[in-house]
Amino acid sequence: MSDGPYELPEGWRWVRLGEVATQIRSGFAHRKRDVTGGDLLHLRPYNIGTDGTLDLTQKFFIPMDSIREEDVLLEPSDVLFNNTNSVELVGKTALVTQPMKAAFSNHITLIRTRREICAGEWLALVMRVLWQRGFFAQKCNKWIGQAGYNTKMLEETLIPLPPLDEQQRIVAKVEALMARVREARRLRTEAQKDAERLMQAALAEVFPRPGSALPHGWRWVRLGEVCLPTERRDPTKNPSTCFVYVDISAIDNTIGKITLPKVILGQDAPSRARKVIRTGDVIFATTRPYLKNIALVSFDLDGQICSTGFCVIRANREFAEPEFLFHLCRSDFVTDQLTAGKMRGASYPAVTDNDVYNTLIPLPPLDEQRRIVAYLAQVQKQVTMLKRVQAKTEAEFQRLKQAILDKAFRGEL
Repeated sequence: MSDGPYELPEGWRWVRLGEVATQIRSGFAHRKRDVTGGDLLHLRPYNIGTDGTLDLTQKFFIPMDSIREEDVLLEPSDVLFNNTNSVELVGKTALVTQPMKAAFSNHITLIRTRREICAGEWLALVMRVLWQRGFFAQKCNKWIGQAGYNTKMLEETLIPLPPLDEQQRIVAKVEALMARVREARRLRTEAQKDAERLMQAALAEVFPRPGSALPHGWRWVRLGEVCLPTERRDPTKNPSTCFVYVDISAIDNTIGKITLPKVILGQDAPSRARKVIRTGDVIFATTRPYLKNIALVSFDLDGQICSTGFCVIRANREFAEPEFLFHLCRSDFVTDQLTAGKMRGASYPAVTDNDVYNTLIPLPPLDEQRRIVAYLAQVQKQVTMLKRVQAKTEAEFQRLKQAILDKAFRGEL
């Protein structure tokens, strides 16, 4: 028994991890270029999730003869510790919950406990709390771009150890509480989807379907018929002049805004930085149009440059309001037409600017366009408010999870 950093509840004690483990051993490296075929799962650091579980969405296999048969069976309650990673990820831990035939990387350490005194589930919980508190980030060995926490350091790590029945009670209580948090998060996710569907429902309400009868005063036109010509500029011709560049990664497609533009010197301009944008332009990403990377250009970006991966839609205000075209382009009404057989390419399915300009749209009189824009602005305001509440709720979930783990660590559950 060892002295610890704070006083424990009655019946608990501080121990070093090596005192309660029957095995603490790391795996072995196996490079991809060595593999000619594989039938044995080889766990890597990416298989250890940040939530304390194994993530097997990505799998790597090696030949079975790479390791002794007796070394490949993982048991329920084994703990897998990520001993080498970036500073913020070193120390993440996963619990094995069922028998597995698998080997593991030298960046993973297997910890098997003396189960008559320390449940693997308890140890996994303790290690997760230590990681979330930044213990391993503080104590690890650090190199350029990498950090490590070796077997000797693990053996010397102090952990709180309650009686076995108390360990089992706390683990069960934590799991029950976490299940309630997961259910609450699921409901929040559904609410978020409902908020997103609210705008799509509003768009479907105001825009008729192709071929349907139009209200009085409306007419069918091609999008290009109500657009003005746009221009191009090569920023490399002014190599020492900075400009603001908008590529697809700058778009937040959940709100239809440009949120992450880049300031670049002309001499460093990408070859795709050629299209000039003006206040009120709608920029429509032509790669994977179903993702709706579409935004309305604000006044502070007037005269700047966007990627040729956008179709720039410049409203002729004699016929169309820019905000009306923006909402129309974000509706399924437009994207359904573009994805119905017009996309080309397997890896990066895309449409052309002409495909966008040839899209059939319903065009009401300008007064009606303004009424629709005002209505959709109110709907967007509601959606934004709901998403803000949901983001706040997500932060509260994270704090709640941390509080549950902290209380378990101190014996307060």
